[in-house]
Amino acid sequence: MAKSNLQISDPDFVPVTVEGEMRPSRWVISVDHASNTVPPCVNGGDLQIAPEDMARHIAYDVGALGVARHLGVLMDAPVVASTFSRLVIDPNRGEDDPTLVMKLYDGTIIPTNRHVDEVEVERRLAKFHRPYHNALAQVIAARPNPVLLAVHSFTPQFRGRALRPWQVGVLYAQDTRLAAPLLDLLRGEADLCVGDNQPYSGALGGDAMDRHGLQTGRPHVLIELRNDLIERPEDQKAWAVRLAPLLDQALRDAQV
Repeated sequence: MAKSNLQISDPDFVPVTVEGEMRPSRWVISVDHASNTVPPCVNGGDLQIAPEDMARHIAYDVGALGVARHLGVLMDAPVVASTFSRLVIDPNRGEDDPTLVMKLYDGTIIPTNRHVDEVEVERRLAKFHRPYHNALAQVIAARPNPVLLAVHSFTPQFRGRALRPWQVGVLYAQDTRLAAPLLDLLRGEADLCVGDNQPYSGALGGDAMDRHGLQTGRPHVLIELRNDLIERPEDQKAWAVRLAPLLDQALRDAQV
């Protein structure tokens, strides 16, 4: 018998962490898909999919949190990260986005989500999605002239699809002030295949960068790293060491 979503409460579950809140940099680093944790109040902490699926990109952005934490230290910047799986509810989607609670992702059916109704979506918004965005907004508002960096990772290949050639992608919508100089700098790295709004477009209404960057006029950019390149802690650190000076130089070049 399936467990009820509403029978188990977890009043102590904190849906967001903030590391280095008092660091003085203009940069604020966010990790929307930092964790593959399913809180106890969501079907007893079980989405009814296999552990190997919960370890895949469908549940979280593999390696992204480690990269972001190292970037936070190197750039003296706070890091705001979710603590719940994107399969519970996706903080990088607007509240009216049809993919806010995924029922099927890259060939895997999510049984616990199959019959989620508006009441349950609202409950997850209130417990997880909104607190994450509120915390991010507070960290941003606490510093003058903030600059936003979202760190994500992507799978080298969706099931049945072609291999993705990029090691790193820069995503953006209408505001290219920071994205354009960062793209130029990354393209100057001879060993990199760089995605320009790849493997996804950054023009996603209601997502985190739209909400906290585009709608507010703040400089912002989203970086995607191929997750097979950042699975190990040492690789996460190496990418952060590589990216930090490029990000700082891009900000200087952008003159914002």
